[in-house]
Amino acid sequence: MEETRRFRIGYALAPKKQQSFIQPTLVNLARERGIDLVPIDTACPLSEQGPFDCVLHKVYGEDWKAELENYAAQNPSLAIIDQPSAIQRLHNRISMLQVVSELRIRREKETFGIPSQIVIYDAKALADCRAFGALRFPIIAKPLVADGSAKSHKMSLVYHRDWLLNLKPPLVLQEFVNHGGVIFKVYVVGDYVKCVKRKSLPDVPLEKLDGIEGSLSFSQVSNMTQNRMQEDYYQSLHLEAEMPPQSMLTDIARGLRQALKLNLFNFDVIRDSNAANRYFVIDINYFPGYAKMPSYETVLTDFFWNVVNKRTDNDDVDSISGGKEMEKKG
Repeated sequence: MEETRRFRIGYALAPKKQQSFIQPTLVNLARERGIDLVPIDTACPLSEQGPFDCVLHKVYGEDWKAELENYAAQNPSLAIIDQPSAIQRLHNRISMLQVVSELRIRREKETFGIPSQIVIYDAKALADCRAFGALRFPIIAKPLVADGSAKSHKMSLVYHRDWLLNLKPPLVLQEFVNHGGVIFKVYVVGDYVKCVKRKSLPDVPLEKLDGIEGSLSFSQVSNMTQNRMQEDYYQSLHLEAEMPPQSMLTDIARGLRQALKLNLFNFDVIRDSNAANRYFVIDINYFPGYAKMPSYETVLTDFFWNVVNKRTDNDDVDSISGGKEMEKKG
């Protein structure tokens, strides 16, 4: 009796990401489907650790990129999730959201887009009123670079222009849109799209803006500290908030996947409190915390199975590139 072929997916992840993502439940479920998840030591050549049918990674740096390109050139059938050049676009908060503005998706009832925003490259511009154009306060100030580091997560909700002088460019200044204290996190895994609700920054009454001083610092819009808000109130908002139309989220996810050429990402959506059918995409993240997504083990295992089996049949999964493409780019 012919033995069923097993597939090897090597994963290169930072320790914190590996700890949260590579759970025993995921490893065991993948093993039952004939897929072995194998850790990659980025300090050693991939050629000494393979063979791999697929490399799953969230590691940055030129050395790793060169190692991955070299291994892909030697293994043309290798699946790579995802290409470093595609991931790089999400490291810049201007270029990441520009993709949303370029999507051509027709909706009859809903509209979506991005909040008004500008980029500030030097401290002198922060003191120049003309640099802000028609941007209205309050605004959210975010580091331009979004590389997953602790520094890139340090944001501020700024109520008045004078407080911007305390910040260090380069920054993206984005108009804050009141959205009922609820954010929708949309997880994308290939063709799979799942939306979950999370608490967010509270609304800012514009009529009381003059009486608010300073700024509010935070690390993530959907991860506010408990002492900043009344938990019971925001829990009720979280439960009562109506989900955005799944068809709209699926259309956006499909458009982003094709434009970005990525398979593992999530995007954050808010609903304008002043217009129930108007939505804004405010952030896109590569390879997010999938362990927070319901049934993530099943979803990811199905995705892995499709990747390795379709490539065996010489039928590439959309936007998943292999050694041949990297060899052309090189």
